[in-house]
Amino acid sequence: MIKEVLLDNLIVIFMIIAVIIGIGLGFGLRDVWEPSEKRKIFYLEFPGQLLLSMLKLLILPLIVSSIITALATMDNKSSGRIGLGAIVYYLTTTLIAVILGIILVVSIQPGFSSDELDRAGSSRDSNPLDSLLDLIRNCFPPNIIEACFSKLETQYTETTEEVKKIITNVYFTVVDETTQSVKIVSQSGMNILGLVVFSVFFGSTINHVGEKAKPLRDLFEAINDVIMVLVRLVIWFSPIGIMFLIAAKFVAMESPEKTFTQLGLYFGTVIAGLFIHGAIILPLIYFVATRKNPFVFLYRMLRAIITAWGTASSSATLPITMDCLINKNGVNPLVAKFVAPIGATINMDGTALYEAVAAIFIAQANGITLGIADIIIVSLTSTAAAIGAAGVPQAGLVTMLIVLTAVGLPTKDVTLILAIDWLLDRFRTAINVIGDSIGAGILSHVFRNYFNNLTEVQINETLDLEMDEKKPVTNGKAKSGIDNPEYTSEPSTKL
Repeated sequence: MIKEVLLDNLIVIFMIIAVIIGIGLGFGLRDVWEPSEKRKIFYLEFPGQLLLSMLKLLILPLIVSSIITALATMDNKSSGRIGLGAIVYYLTTTLIAVILGIILVVSIQPGFSSDELDRAGSSRDSNPLDSLLDLIRNCFPPNIIEACFSKLETQYTETTEEVKKIITNVYFTVVDETTQSVKIVSQSGMNILGLVVFSVFFGSTINHVGEKAKPLRDLFEAINDVIMVLVRLVIWFSPIGIMFLIAAKFVAMESPEKTFTQLGLYFGTVIAGLFIHGAIILPLIYFVATRKNPFVFLYRMLRAIITAWGTASSSATLPITMDCLINKNGVNPLVAKFVAPIGATINMDGTALYEAVAAIFIAQANGITLGIADIIIVSLTSTAAAIGAAGVPQAGLVTMLIVLTAVGLPTKDVTLILAIDWLLDRFRTAINVIGDSIGAGILSHVFRNYFNNLTEVQINETLDLEMDEKKPVTNGKAKSGIDNPEYTSEPSTKL
């Protein structure tokens, strides 16, 4: 019995050991190396970079194939209800996270109790309206191939007469009569939001077209199955990559003692909020919705949670998240394929909580007391900004500039928290993944009857089709390229 449990959780055990070794190795090497020895740290991080590359390699085919497959297989009634349920869940939990963060930071007041803080790094100005327009603009990329490796962003640049005459590599330019020009430029980085929107419409259209589009449906189903097999291979390399990623980060810290002395109360406030949200509020929501033990569910998601903490990227963790949902927690594959990729893109509970705490902390550090109206603006903009945050490391820093601008705080003061942000980023990413996973589990349970009915309809339609074509049928079910998984409360043993 013990042997079976150990074998079943072997990769989780390896990951926990990797995290412990990584932290110990990082602090041990600090006695030998200096944080300024960038080349040594670069080499130390190499296995971790390989892991990130492997995971990111799978993001594009996984998101596209999973969303298209799910929507192509569902009936329109079910997909609409699940989509609405997902949106309600995302908005509710994100708003709860923001309110929790505001209550904690206003109560603890970490900014008022801190001495003069050092500033690290740099920041850039951000316009809330431009950020909102960029978010909408990226939902509809002008080229779906280009969306795989670039996205659009509004930039302000100083202009001269010569620059005004020749502006290249831009989609649209507005030249101010004074000293600035506004450009929509193509930035390196996958436009995940655009790919999600395209996949949703593409999958829904395949569903609408019906039998004529069956070859496309089968193609994406096959791609999704192959990608999930590749995910299982990458999982076994993840402990090694996570160990070296963590070690390199701890070696690169400039002055951990000084950092934690200055920002300790702020760090504790954020961690307390993330812990309450991830260990109490989200499990309580899961229990109320399903009447099942939420901690058993989270235990089976442990592999994805540790990977999220190690990589600090919910998008890179997506392949492992989906594997845990389907194979460990028995979540209906159609729900996992539809909800998990969208959740990894727009559901950022941890990021929203962090942004609310950080904004009010910066106000406190500047001796500014925010009024009720300002706090309401912080809560609303934090919720909206978290939805637009990319699922990549430290994306929350970019969207937090929207929150600071909305309440008139100096955006340059984001540098107050840069020294500790890389560590907090890991915790809030883990909470983001927990939120996505619990949402998929809830929706799979709530809509289980719809999927049972959907499965029967699909089987009957497939049987009728194959009888017309005189194709063999095995065990009373048609052999087709479409799985017809039935919901079960027990974890399935295979994908």
